[in-house]
Amino acid sequence: MRIAVNTRLLLKDKLEGIGWFTFEVFSRIVKAHPEHEFLFFFDRSYAKEFVFADNVTPIVLFPQARHPLLFNFWFDYSVTKALKRYQADIFFSPDGMLSLKTKIPQITVIHDLNFEHYPEDLPANVTKYYKQRYPKFATIAKKIITVSEFSKKDICELYAIDSQKVVVAYNGAGKDYQPLSLNQRTEDLPKVNNGIPYFIYVGALHKRKNIHRMLAAFKALKKELSFPLEFIIVGDFLWKKDSELASICDGVKFVGRKSGKELTSLVANSLAMVYVSYFEGFGIPVLEGMKCGIPVVTSDVTSMPEVAGDAAIYVDPFSEDSIKEGLLKATSKDNFKIYREKSLVQAKRFDWDKSAEKVWSVINQEIQKI
Repeated sequence: MRIAVNTRLLLKDKLEGIGWFTFEVFSRIVKAHPEHEFLFFFDRSYAKEFVFADNVTPIVLFPQARHPLLFNFWFDYSVTKALKRYQADIFFSPDGMLSLKTKIPQITVIHDLNFEHYPEDLPANVTKYYKQRYPKFATIAKKIITVSEFSKKDICELYAIDSQKVVVAYNGAGKDYQPLSLNQRTEDLPKVNNGIPYFIYVGALHKRKNIHRMLAAFKALKKELSFPLEFIIVGDFLWKKDSELASICDGVKFVGRKSGKELTSLVANSLAMVYVSYFEGFGIPVLEGMKCGIPVVTSDVTSMPEVAGDAAIYVDPFSEDSIKEGLLKATSKDNFKIYREKSLVQAKRFDWDKSAEKVWSVINQEIQKI
């Protein structure tokens, strides 16, 4: 079978949530199933590292799809034409979007419906496109994969989709996210942050990530503490730079995008992962923090309680006081030990191998119908 995959978000050194999902899942699937051919559809020049095996054929389709008008053209014309030209049997799209012009079976991954609940968080033209098109994508898809039971319920209720059509395949976290011994943490801190303890946030600096309230709470906390404390923000601005963030308080470091051992070291040596987004389909940084055996301060809404179970310090993401109290709780040495143990147990529930197996089971079910 020829399985076409939308890989336009496989961007070298720029992988975000959906890009990581695509990378981790399909790097496993193509190697596990050499009996099938995979057509990877990129919208720009691709890195060779994304051609995971000999049974992958990379194909660049123009134009670069980063605007609603170009989304339409890329999916409805470029993808549709390529599916026919290369005689694809099925199309898999990990970013929620599909072709409305093809007749071949399509499977999509809808990670969350944030734009339905907080339309003001995105540029108006993007929100309009999503709200017009996603119900159609959900309807024509043979199967929908999502990353949490929370998102499954949300998709089924908002779009009137039969629950049998939606399958949950949880996210995972990279194998490099590992706990450090207490001695190693003591030795590493002078190297990673000049000996100053710090909180860490990892993710795009998008409005729904709640960065303003998170840092305002940190500012209030610092006034109550007698010891130095910093906050390291790892990630890029998604839509545009917000210069006000940098001036909220002293002790906040915006370090941009990090990856590999540098990133995992920053996470594993921190006091806590702080991820107080007010809407998530999953929240991969929550899992990354747990895998490193550090406390996680996260929101008590949407998918976060499902991911973190009893292993997190929960806060109200709309209350700066609640976030501040959560941060304070995370500075306790006794709490560090408690949440370290709980985090490592909870993190074992999630694994990219399991994710890939679940995704493949959905694809294979559709293949059997062809």
